[in-house]
Amino acid sequence: MYNITWFLSQLVNGLELGSIYALIALGYSMVYGIIRLLNFAHGDVIMVGGYVVLFSLTVGFSPALSASLAILGCIALATLIYRTAYSPLSSAPRLSLLITAIGVSMLLQNLAQLFFSANARSFPTSNMIPMVVYSIGGVNASLTAIVTVSVAVVSMAGLTLLVNSTKLGKAMRAVSEDMEAAQLMGVNVNNIIMFTFAVGAGLAGIGAVLFCCRYPLISPTMGSIPGLKAFVSAVLGGIGSIPGAMVGGFAIGLFEAMVNAIGLSDWTDGIVFGILIIVLLVKPTGFMGQSMLEKV
Repeated sequence: MYNITWFLSQLVNGLELGSIYALIALGYSMVYGIIRLLNFAHGDVIMVGGYVVLFSLTVGFSPALSASLAILGCIALATLIYRTAYSPLSSAPRLSLLITAIGVSMLLQNLAQLFFSANARSFPTSNMIPMVVYSIGGVNASLTAIVTVSVAVVSMAGLTLLVNSTKLGKAMRAVSEDMEAAQLMGVNVNNIIMFTFAVGAGLAGIGAVLFCCRYPLISPTMGSIPGLKAFVSAVLGGIGSIPGAMVGGFAIGLFEAMVNAIGLSDWTDGIVFGILIIVLLVKPTGFMGQSMLEKV
């Protein structure tokens, strides 16, 4: 029953899903790496991106323009959230920021229900990416899967280049290492934090478009589960680590594809969140995270 063809097919499915989780998880890791905030509103930014691309396609915009508007919409929303909800609490305890993030998440979901109703809307996948399936050696790979993995790899490579090889990236790493020292050296910490939110939201916008192509239903709560699974991916890879978020996203995607393939789809979410518990108990720093000493 299980042969090499079956394994390769699940590998394709897992890489497609893992690419989406990795893109979303990068936003969690980047924000946490800068200000130690678990931004649980991140999943709902994805939901907003989904609605933006849906309505853009509905009015007749091209796929490229619709995707661009979704990314820009996510960036604008994340910047607004930071300026109005998080920045005023910059000196508050971390718990206050966490509670605020949960409140922002609930606010976005309820506003979406108010404006768009709670009913799910069908996403015109064929208008975004043609429904083409390629078969190589008995292994089927849709054009959607190929585009998803390719876009994710290019986005991750671009982010890695930004963080490691640019002046802005150097400033981001400096703020992550020691915010006060970076400020003394002339780094505008507030602008760097806002830029980090914008980059994370841009990746979430890309993830939103790709997620809608894989699961063509848009609803006010569509970002909750992928957002939480991306959080699990970030923790698994090492929260705060960009390479860790990528590794964790691909690992969760592959694991979920395998679990679905052996007929345990009803247990998928429970098993994924069970992984979170095990990681926190056995290796809280994840695959690539680093232990941190905190003075008390």
